[in-house]
Amino acid sequence: MTENCFMIKSLTMNPIFEQWLTQQCGLTSYQLDPLAGDASFRRYFRVRQANRSFIAMDASSEKSSCVPFAAIARSLRKYGLNTPEIFAEDFDHGFLLLTDFGDRLYLKELTLTNADMHYSHALDALQIMQHCKIENWTLKSFTADFMRNELMLFKEWFLEKHLGLILNDSMHDMLTNCFNFLADSAASQPQVFMHRDYHSANLMVLPQNQVGILDFQDAFLGPVTYDLVSLLRDCYISWPNDIVQKWVLYFWERMPLPRICEKDFLRWFDLMSMQRHLKALLTFSRKYRRDQNAHYLQHIPRTLNYILATSAIYPETSALNQFLKNMVMKKCVE
Repeated sequence: MTENCFMIKSLTMNPIFEQWLTQQCGLTSYQLDPLAGDASFRRYFRVRQANRSFIAMDASSEKSSCVPFAAIARSLRKYGLNTPEIFAEDFDHGFLLLTDFGDRLYLKELTLTNADMHYSHALDALQIMQHCKIENWTLKSFTADFMRNELMLFKEWFLEKHLGLILNDSMHDMLTNCFNFLADSAASQPQVFMHRDYHSANLMVLPQNQVGILDFQDAFLGPVTYDLVSLLRDCYISWPNDIVQKWVLYFWERMPLPRICEKDFLRWFDLMSMQRHLKALLTFSRKYRRDQNAHYLQHIPRTLNYILATSAIYPETSALNQFLKNMVMKKCVE
C-alpha cells in the first residue's frame, strides 16, 4: 500500500485495532503512520518497529473483504505471484497485518522510457494469475446480467444524478441496446480469474522490478480481456494507441487459451473497454455524489475520452458515440 495516491481516511484511531496490534501481533514501541487508501472505506497504516515494517489494514467497516483477501493472497502466492504475506489476521474485527511492499507504485514510477519493461512484467503476471485456482473461497461469476446492472447504474449515477440529464424513451432504449451488446460480447469471452482492478494504482514495483499485486479481494471469474483493459486503458494514466495495441498483442501472442485471431481479440478488448469505462464513470460519480469524495472527478475526462474514441470504431456503438458527443460532452463543459 502506498502514500499520497488517494485521499487519506479519517485519522481517528480504532482502539480495538491498536490493542490487536499490541496483544495479538506482538508489536510494541512501534510507530503507526496512516497511508492513503483506495476507493473503499478500508484504512491502511505503515507499522514501523525497529528495523522492520508492516502494513496494517483496518477493514472494520468492511469486514467481509478480509476473508477473500486472505484466501486469494495465499492462493496467488502459491503460483509464484507477489501478493502480500499475511502475518496476522482477525476476521471478526476486520484486521490484517501484511507485507510492506514499499512506496514504488506503478502509477508514480511509469515513464515512456520504462513502461515497456514494467508492463511486460505486469502482463506476464496477469497470464499466470488468470489461470490460478483459488482455495477456501468461491469466486462469483461476472455474468452478462451483472454487467447490465452495472451499466444501468452508470445511467443512474453518471448521466442522471451527476450530469442531471433527463433521458427520453429513445435514449433509454438506445442505451439498453448498447449495454446488452457490450455485456453479451464480454460474456462470450473465455472466463478466467479476474482481479477486477488490475491497474497502475494497485501494482507495485518490487526489487528486481518484479510486480507486487494489491486490492484483489473483489475478484471474479470473468472475461479474459477485462484485466487487460484495466491495465492498458487505465483510468489514471494513458498511453498512445499504437503502444497500447503493441502491449495487447504481446499478451495475445502468449495466451495459452484456444487461439482466436488478432482482429477478434482486439475487438474483444475494445468492447470490454467500453463496459469497463462506463462502469468507472459510475464509480467516480457515485464516490462524489454519495460519499462526498471529489478525488475521482479528475479522472472522468480521460475515461470519457476512451469511450468516445472506441465507440466511434464499431457500427453497433455509433449511437452511443453520438449520444456522448451531443449530450454528455456538452453537459461536461457547462
